[in-house]
Amino acid sequence: MADMRLEKQPMPQLAPEIRNKNFEEVALGYTEEQAVAEANRCLQCKHQPCVGGCPVQIDIPAFIQKVQQRDFEGAYQIISAQSALPAVCGRVCPQETQCEGKCVRGIKGEPVAIGRLERFVADWHMANVKEPPVKPESNGKKIAIIGSGPAGLTCAGDLARKGYEVTVFEALHVAGGVLVYGIPEFRLPKAIVAKEIEGLKAMGVKVETNMVIGRVLSVDDLFAMGFEGIFIGSGAGLPRFMGIPGENLKGVFSANEYLTRVNLMKAYLPDSETPIQRGKKVAVVGGGNVAMDAARCAKRLGAEEVYIVYRRSMEEIPARAEEIHHAIEEGIIFKTLTNPTEILGDEHQNVVGMTCLEMELGAPDESGRRRPMVKEGSEHRLDTDVVIMAIGTSPNPLIRSTTPGLETNKWGCIVTEEESGKTSREGVYAGGDAVTGAATVILAMGAGKQAAKAIDEYLK
Repeated sequence: MADMRLEKQPMPQLAPEIRNKNFEEVALGYTEEQAVAEANRCLQCKHQPCVGGCPVQIDIPAFIQKVQQRDFEGAYQIISAQSALPAVCGRVCPQETQCEGKCVRGIKGEPVAIGRLERFVADWHMANVKEPPVKPESNGKKIAIIGSGPAGLTCAGDLARKGYEVTVFEALHVAGGVLVYGIPEFRLPKAIVAKEIEGLKAMGVKVETNMVIGRVLSVDDLFAMGFEGIFIGSGAGLPRFMGIPGENLKGVFSANEYLTRVNLMKAYLPDSETPIQRGKKVAVVGGGNVAMDAARCAKRLGAEEVYIVYRRSMEEIPARAEEIHHAIEEGIIFKTLTNPTEILGDEHQNVVGMTCLEMELGAPDESGRRRPMVKEGSEHRLDTDVVIMAIGTSPNPLIRSTTPGLETNKWGCIVTEEESGKTSREGVYAGGDAVTGAATVILAMGAGKQAAKAIDEYLK
């Protein structure tokens, strides 16, 4: 019989006053006893609503039942049949709006902590199972994957399991895409990402780094090299700015650049040679998960005050509830209903502040959120010496500009068939942020799975 406690097993974590000064992982993970206790809260519903909320369709009740039975490796095998990156997903997926959002236990209490259990199972496997995955027998067909983020890695893993000879081409010097350059160490340790990628390599996936497709090689070059199918999972790495005065001042960063310096280039390490501006008062413009990551990094780099400047209210803020909660605990100051109009500089072109307007919410816009309206006479100054713009990204134009016949939309996103990821170019498929614009890791993984299935059907 299920344990009918209304609350989840709490996640052990570092204290806020300790963690906001270092880059150690915040959430420490369940013990075996905590995992089993949490698994016992699952009702094992016959209609399995949680599975319907999972973009990669993991058999959630089955893996949780294995945890109940203490068969942790059996649980891992169930998860990994559908997910190429279980240790990653257990840490960064927005479970509250997906699998856990559909959980029946959430009607009268807290849902089962599906994400925490997935993380526990993946971590247990990494710690206790040393045998690499078995490399499938090759079917002799070559596939090229452009980009080693969650969409590309998932597509690569699914195709490798079917016997395809898969090569992943990554523009940066380290594989992992947004998992290594965008998500901070304290949320997703890079050793976890590296280990997941090593598992894919053991299955025969080749990874070529420092390969900028569109410069070093084109899509047409890849076909000429004998690749029979191509998947584009190049992400959305082109940052957006507001177009306000002062964005070219010294001390203004895109969140992409700031987080890449911190995460991929290890600017947070004491002996790092990567330059980064460590402001005393840092303003992060935006309200998504990227904004939370940038703000929490700035605090750890020694900022005395860090502000989230967001033009809507806390009710509309798009970041995960857990990330907002952690940011508040760590001392991040939320200046909601506030919109910058100019970044101010001194005679040396250094940032000294921002001019802002207070906002109030009007009628809903096309997104369903209430439209922010300027409150008359509300102009004021916010003192800051670093400004980080975290207001979204779009796909880099390099691949679309060097691939004749590849259809894109007005935002620069690749146009695909929704169910398959098929593009306007024969044999070319795409998915993830390159198609949707900036979205979540798990949605990119779902697109990678769909494309892998479609590529397999196409080549058969």
